Amino acid sequence: MDVMAIVWATVVVGAVGLIIGILLGIAGHIFAVEIDEKEAQIRAALPGNNCGGCGFPGCDGCAHAIFTGEARVDQCPVGGAAVAAKIAEIMGAEVEIKEANKAVVHCKGDCELAVLNDAGRKVCTFGCIGCGLCEKNCNFDAVHVVNGCAVVDIEKCKGCGVCASKCPKKIIEMVPESKTHAVLCSNQNKGKEVKDVCKAGCLGCTLCAKNCPAGAITMENNLPKFDYEKCTNCGTCAEKCPAKAIR
Repeated sequence: MDVMAIVWATVVVGAVGLIIGILLGIAGHIFAVEIDEKEAQIRAALPGNNCGGCGFPGCDGCAHAIFTGEARVDQCPVGGAAVAAKIAEIMGAEVEIKEANKAVVHCKGDCELAVLNDAGRKVCTFGCIGCGLCEKNCNFDAVHVVNGCAVVDIEKCKGCGVCASKCPKKIIEMVPESKTHAVLCSNQNKGKEVKDVCKAGCLGCTLCAKNCPAGAITMENNLPKFDYEKCTNCGTCAEKCPAKAIR
């Protein structure tokens, strides 16, 4: 065995590795993207969940958008008012803090309440299909499919809206967290047609809209549509609903 050959080979490999390391260091320095100190402060103020609820690619993207003026200081739905106020201070801006939202699933037809076909699928074509996409994509463990229907844990929900964007049936809505009532049904049929497929469905009877003292409910496609700016949380709609579809 030629010992010197081994020694020289080792020296050459080490030298090549050293040279490559130096070149990479130089390249990294030359092509480094400088981040403004203010942008870095904004990024540090964000919660770091990278959920995408802000509409930008993660917290880095959100921070950059806020810094460049592409996004509002309260763009992060997860951080809420506290984070928005901190970012506003960093940016030297005033902001009217928006109320946080919570996710509401417009369906409560689980496998006990909904009529199932021979294949074990719900006959109702409007409601939750239990696919689990909302649960899989929630970064806060706030949505779970329980007995075939999505259920939101309001205490854990951060209002990011990812579940609503992933729902193939588009039956998840972001509602102001101070509001206490919503129709938990998406069936656009009326009366017997609804009852034939689900025991928990809205009948489209219009009693909620007719009796709302604030005029906060209108009927759209045989379903109550809430104007939450008008809603006073009085609960009359829930009291008058014969199907108990408003909760």
